[in-house]
Amino acid sequence: MTTFALPDLGEGLQEAEILAWHVSEGDHVSADQPLVSVETDKAVIEIPAPESGQIIKLFANPGDIVAVGAPLMEYGTGPAADKGAIVGDLESEKDKEPKGDREPHKAHAGEIRASAERISVAPAVRRLAKDLGVDLLSVEPSGKRGEITSADVRNAAAADTGRLSGTSEELRGIRRAMAIRMHEAGREVVPATLHDDADLGAWPDMTNLLPRAVQALVKAAKAEPALNVWYDRASQTRTLFDIVNIGIAVDTPDGLIVPVLKDAGSIPPGALPDRLESLIENARGRSVQPDDLRDATITLSNYGVLGGRYANLVVVPPQVAILGIGRAGGTPPSLPLSLTMDHRAVSGGEAALFLSAFIASIESAGQE
Repeated sequence: MTTFALPDLGEGLQEAEILAWHVSEGDHVSADQPLVSVETDKAVIEIPAPESGQIIKLFANPGDIVAVGAPLMEYGTGPAADKGAIVGDLESEKDKEPKGDREPHKAHAGEIRASAERISVAPAVRRLAKDLGVDLLSVEPSGKRGEITSADVRNAAAADTGRLSGTSEELRGIRRAMAIRMHEAGREVVPATLHDDADLGAWPDMTNLLPRAVQALVKAAKAEPALNVWYDRASQTRTLFDIVNIGIAVDTPDGLIVPVLKDAGSIPPGALPDRLESLIENARGRSVQPDDLRDATITLSNYGVLGGRYANLVVVPPQVAILGIGRAGGTPPSLPLSLTMDHRAVSGGEAALFLSAFIASIESAGQE
């Protein structure tokens, strides 16, 4: 028998969420047959079977978060054995061993087994219940396998004391990836933001704002290349690029997705609106390809379509800059701009030159 682990999905990803298995224990699969769909780094990825064989055991259920390198399934050429899934590290409320030994809780996918006599609870949750003075026998479990979660304990504590309570949910998919990336960015980047306005009085109308902004950003990156770079803190080096790969921030109900417009400067102006529309629609429809989420060298956020004029934006390493476009308005119309840069790698003068070049380009776009 051979164990197949979650493969490296690129971009330094450490984990993925199981969305759906396309096989079951006992099935015979062929090499490259769709095996499982996972969600990570804001994209849904289908993982194929590595080779032909019979599925002996699936190690994860839909909704589980699996680390890269952790086992996904066990397969071989013999008949599949129905061993059941063992989900460990849960203790019984009634039958705890005095030496701290834990009895695994056994359950098949989607099955919940719990009772007042035997409660599945992780040690960390047990400690939380003790700290909050919650009787675990009175708590209704909501875990996928009948276990009591930390949210269950907190909700029970709030109900007992009359404190404000709400519905707790674990972050998944896009929101989980967003939370991780924003945490890393906040811990590492030294941000500084410049605000300014572009005069759009020469524009005949306000159509094609995003395509014009993309063209202006490319020109600004050529005028001041210091913002179209990646910075590596560990080696204290920066990588400058001849092409401009623009991450386009797209808001969705599930969170922020940033597909990448590759080599934006090489796209003919007439084709740019359709390319942008297709990229954005694919992101919103969750059909964007993993390659379209990689290798952004700078990011553009058109948050003004939703509201707001100025913003202090978040730079996501290894990039060093993000440009935000606010809600245009006034007579003559002006376009609010916010440029946030990583001050570790970009000087204030470089940021000012970049922003000035962008403004000059987008102001003249109405005359082209």
